[in-house]
Amino acid sequence: MRRITREQLAERIKAENPWWQTGSIGSEYDQMKPRAYFRLFFPLAKDLNVKRALVLMGPRRVGKTVLMHHVIRKLLADGVSPRQIAFVSVDHPLYNGLGLEDLVTLYRNVAGADNAKTQYLFFDEIQYLKNWQIHLKSLVDSSRNTKFIVSGSAAAALSLKSRESGAGRFTDFLLSPLTFYEYLSLIDRNHLLKKVYVGGRELFQADDISLLNRHFIDFLNFGGYPEAIFSEKIQANPTRFIKRDIIDKVLLRDLPSLYGISDIQELN
Repeated sequence: MRRITREQLAERIKAENPWWQTGSIGSEYDQMKPRAYFRLFFPLAKDLNVKRALVLMGPRRVGKTVLMHHVIRKLLADGVSPRQIAFVSVDHPLYNGLGLEDLVTLYRNVAGADNAKTQYLFFDEIQYLKNWQIHLKSLVDSSRNTKFIVSGSAAAALSLKSRESGAGRFTDFLLSPLTFYEYLSLIDRNHLLKKVYVGGRELFQADDISLLNRHFIDFLNFGGYPEAIFSEKIQANPTRFIKRDIIDKVLLRDLPSLYGISDIQELN
């Protein structure tokens, strides 16, 4: 088997962190609108007063990776040095066999980060690391000036392991599929609902109820996933998208890796 060199690992982590060179997260994520949950998630991600890791959980394709990159963009805008921020896709084959401690060491060596200053480390798809919760708790306890933000797609299993092993060291945050409010916001149709006050209560009124209902039907059909609402190909066959990109990956990747299932075909 071909051995992976430190140079290959260094090039890979540099590719995942373009802001080390450019100061920007890149156009792919920069052009995407942030979800409404960003306003709730960012204060937790930046909070250093409580020594806790932030665990972002949610189904596949709901925008966890994008949300993490939007947090990175805001940190950069707030003046955090680019090399004090790192993003790592844990499930990439080049990182196979490396633990969290190895990935942290790799980042610090390659980025030339200042360990005396605050560092923000993002680990995507954390569930693919065996006993991730034990290693993460150890890092939270031992790493000063470091905020750990991790994400995973198997929400139920992650939540269970987080509660069992976190011991007050993890803060869980669940990112659900899009709400109808977020759907309207992402397609620039918020104007269809107007705030009105009736008897001192804040309510919403639709001037064009027929148009609002048409958008609601579209939302029910394929609006739960941000990627689907901007792709005509996915909208033409949403069943295929849900099966191929969500159900199949849960059956063939998430469940076997989390629960030690050896016969994937039988599970399928």
